[in-house]
Amino acid sequence: MSSGPVIAGAKGALKQPPGPSGLPILGNILDFGRDQLGFFTRCQHEFGDIVAANFAGWPALAVTEMAAVETILVSEHQCFTKNTLVWRQTRALFGAGLLTSEGKAWRRQRKLAAPAFASAQLTSYVPSIVRIAEATVAGWQDGDTFDAHPRMMALSFDVAARTLFDADIENAGIDQALEDILREMESRITRPVLLPDWLPLPGHLRYLRGIRKIEGLIRGLIDTRRLSGFDGRRDVLSRLMAARDADDRGMSDDRLRDEVITLLLAGHETTALVLSWAFYLLGQHPSVADRVADEVRAVAADRPLELADVERLSLTEAVVTETMRLFPPAWVIGRESVQPFRIGGYDIPAGVTIFISPWVIHRDPRHYDRPEDFLPVRWLDCLRHRLPRFAYMPFGGGPRICIGQRFAMIEAVLLLATILRQIRIDWIGKSPILPQPTITLRPRGGVPVRITRRGDGGRRRGNFIRKPTA
Repeated sequence: MSSGPVIAGAKGALKQPPGPSGLPILGNILDFGRDQLGFFTRCQHEFGDIVAANFAGWPALAVTEMAAVETILVSEHQCFTKNTLVWRQTRALFGAGLLTSEGKAWRRQRKLAAPAFASAQLTSYVPSIVRIAEATVAGWQDGDTFDAHPRMMALSFDVAARTLFDADIENAGIDQALEDILREMESRITRPVLLPDWLPLPGHLRYLRGIRKIEGLIRGLIDTRRLSGFDGRRDVLSRLMAARDADDRGMSDDRLRDEVITLLLAGHETTALVLSWAFYLLGQHPSVADRVADEVRAVAADRPLELADVERLSLTEAVVTETMRLFPPAWVIGRESVQPFRIGGYDIPAGVTIFISPWVIHRDPRHYDRPEDFLPVRWLDCLRHRLPRFAYMPFGGGPRICIGQRFAMIEAVLLLATILRQIRIDWIGKSPILPQPTITLRPRGGVPVRITRRGDGGRRRGNFIRKPTA
């Protein structure tokens, strides 16, 4: 059992879920810090779907049971808050945006933001997505070798700048600011104690400088848009600024700052990661990439892709879906109980941190045949309809499911299709890429690839399905 009790027993309930033993005071925090993905995987393999842990005095549960996940995210979601240790550590960055706000404030912000991601609005974003992707690919030379991750970060930033702000933004310093922020967030996830931001630690200073850099960009864009006007504009920022609640009140500049930073980091980072991991997987499965290129040509010939094409790009979408199954950007979902609840025969008190890991769930052999293999074709046989509701959850679930999930899928499909219709990818790494869990799931050490331009023929045909180096 874990060091220290996690839950109090109740009449008719089992006393406590099983879990790994831990050190006095520290509990399991060191094991978790050494290998977060491995820790949650071992918890499920060794102890089951509801596992007790203790992180330096913070009682926790790792949950992968489907009924329990539905209880936490849907049927009894009011018993939980997102204000877990991780989100308290990042308040300076996200403020009171959709990722961190709760209750009435969250419901108001969600309602104000939702129209910007309605289906009717997505059409206006597509030409910019495709145009930016085409311009990016045009700058690549035949035989180029590069790390795909920073390239995809730059590409997704350009798309985010255009769709969020309708602007071409100079990227000077932004990538480094994001890197500093994410590196500090990674450190904070495994830190045994909550340290105040005012402590002049090197990581804190870089983190706060990064926030100031991005905040300065966002506030400057808000000020400029207020001066120039936003009526009739179709970018996300303008739609957020124009949104009004039932009392005809819009968002304050502080709330706009919080929401735009949330959308910029969540959207920009997530898209870049999906594409980076797709490069890694497709670089090992060239025949899959060739079939995607064939599909794109069959759907659109040589014209730019349109929104209506997305539903016909079934294999391309399957590649994106399978990439997010193997490497979900949101690799863990956190909640904290604010009142007692029951799952799996256990009565759980308030104050317990709950971790639901899509990384573990997506690789569960009870849900997927050959779960460690890259098999995009599995999604072409209506698998989604046969899976339990939360066996695939790259965007979370329940009322707090990602507000931009449809936009994110459309963007990823269009970007990948536009790239693969012109480019072949070879992964040239010497050893498997290890995932690096921060707030998202990044490729540790980058994604080294070689690209070649496609001609009319000479497509390589190989084994369509094989195990990735993952």
